[in-house]
Amino acid sequence: MVVCAGAKSILDLGLTLEYLETHGVPVIGYGTKELPAFYTRKSGFAVDYELDSPAELAAAFKASQDMGLKGGMLVTNPIPEEFSMDPAVINKAIDEAIAQANAQGIHGKESTPFLLAKVKELTGGDSLDSNIQLVFNNARLAAQTAAELCKL
Repeated sequence: MVVCAGAKSILDLGLTLEYLETHGVPVIGYGTKELPAFYTRKSGFAVDYELDSPAELAAAFKASQDMGLKGGMLVTNPIPEEFSMDPAVINKAIDEAIAQANAQGIHGKESTPFLLAKVKELTGGDSLDSNIQLVFNNARLAAQTAAELCKL
C-alpha cells in the first residue's frame, strides 16, 4: 500500500489513472471520491473506491494480502484544506513550467526536478510549503493505518 496526495499535478492525471488500471492497481480515495491533484484536493477524476478510516484501509490491505494478491493499492490522501493551493494559481504555474521545459528541450528524468523547481519559483515558494504539509499528512495517515494493521 502506498499513501500519497494524488498523482503529481505536473503529470497527465487521466493517463496516470489509466496506467494504474492497466496494471491492476486500485486507487482508493481517503475520505474522497475524487482523485486529489497533489497541491489541491480535487482533480475532476474519480477514484475506484472511497475508504474513510485508517481501520478500513488496514482491513482492505489485509484482505488483499490474505487473498494472495501480488499487486499493491494506491491510497490518495487529499492535502488538508488549509494547505490546499488555489487551483488557478497552481495550474497556471504548472502550465508555464511545462511550456518552459518544452522550450528548453527538457524531458525524461530531468523533467520532474525542473518542473518542481520552476513551480516553486513561480509560486513564490507556496508550492513547497504545501508539499511539506502533504508529506506530514501522508506520514500521519500511513502511521495510523500501520497501527490499525498491527491490530488485525
